[in-house]
Amino acid sequence: MLDQMINLRLQQEEFELNYLNHRAAKTSKTSGRMEFEEPCVIRTEFQRDRDRIIHCKAFRRLKHKTQVFISPAGDHYRTRLTHTLEVAQIARTIARALKLNEDLTEAIAMGHDLGHTPFGHTGEVVLNELLAEGFRHNEQSERIVTLIENLNLTRETIDGIRHHTGNALPGTLEGQIVRIADRIAYLNHDIDDAIRAGLISLNDIPASIIKTLGSTCSERIAVMVCSMVHASSGKDRIQLTDEIQNASNNLRDWMFENVYNDPEKDKEHSKAKRVITGLFEYYKNAPHLLADYPQSVNSTPERTAADYIAGMTDRYAIHVFKELFLPIPLNFTVPQ
Repeated sequence: MLDQMINLRLQQEEFELNYLNHRAAKTSKTSGRMEFEEPCVIRTEFQRDRDRIIHCKAFRRLKHKTQVFISPAGDHYRTRLTHTLEVAQIARTIARALKLNEDLTEAIAMGHDLGHTPFGHTGEVVLNELLAEGFRHNEQSERIVTLIENLNLTRETIDGIRHHTGNALPGTLEGQIVRIADRIAYLNHDIDDAIRAGLISLNDIPASIIKTLGSTCSERIAVMVCSMVHASSGKDRIQLTDEIQNASNNLRDWMFENVYNDPEKDKEHSKAKRVITGLFEYYKNAPHLLADYPQSVNSTPERTAADYIAGMTDRYAIHVFKELFLPIPLNFTVPQ
C-alpha cells in the first residue's frame, strides 16, 4: 500500500512534466523549502503548500477581516476570506487554460492576503505610517508563512505571495496569474458590494467601461479571463490585451474615486485608524505582554506590536480597544 501511495505522487509529477506548458513550474523541479522535508507519500510539494496555508490560523482569521466595508452587517458582503476564494477560483481557471501549474497557482492565491490587517487597507496605511521600516501587506504575508507561523513553504509559493503586488513581478507565471486575478476579483466583487451598500448603481459606471467589459460581474470576469488567456498564450509573461487592460485601469481609477475614497466610508476608516493607532502605542510600550508572541525575541517592540495587531480580526481589534481604553460600567444593585 505504501509503495502504491508513493507512486501516486510520482505519477502526478510525471503528468506535470509531460502535459504542462514547458514554461510551467514543475513540482519535481522546485527550488525546495528553507528546511528540507521528506516528500509526502501522496501529495506534490505545491499541494502540501496549499494545504498548510488552508490549515494555518492566519487563514481562518480572514473570515473576519475587512475587504472594503468595515465590519459589514449584511451576510452577503465579501470578507478577506471570500475574496481569497474568488481569487483562487479565477486564477485556477486561467492556469488550467494555459496548462500551467494549478496547484502552485492555488497555493499562492490562498496565501496572498494572509498579512492583511484588520479594517482592510486602512489598517495597512496606518501601520505603514507608524513603523519606521514601513508596512506592506504582501511582505507581512511572507512574514506569516516564513516566521510567525513558519509553514516552511516552497520558495516558488513564497515568491508568488510576496510579489502578488508591488513593483517586482513574481518569478513564476503562476504567481503572475494570481497578481492579475487578484485585481480581477476585487474590482468586480467590490462593484457588487458597493451596489448592495447603495454607494453606486450600475448606471453610474461609465458607459465606455460597461461596453468593453460587460454589465454584470460574471460578464466582466469572463471578458478579463479570456483576455488573459488570449494575450498570455505562448508568452513568457501573463498579461491582458491592451484594450482590456486600459478598460480595467479606467475601472480601477473610477472605483477609487467613487467607492474606495467615498467620504461616508472614510468616516468609519478614521475610527479604524484611531483603533489601530491606540493599540500600536499601547503594545509597543508594553512589550512584556507580547513576550511569548512568535519572533518577539528577535524583533523590536514596534515590529512585534505591528505583527500582533496585523493578525487581529476586525472584531477582535475592536474588542481589545474597548477593553483597554473605554470605561466599563460597574455592575451593582441600586438599593431599594
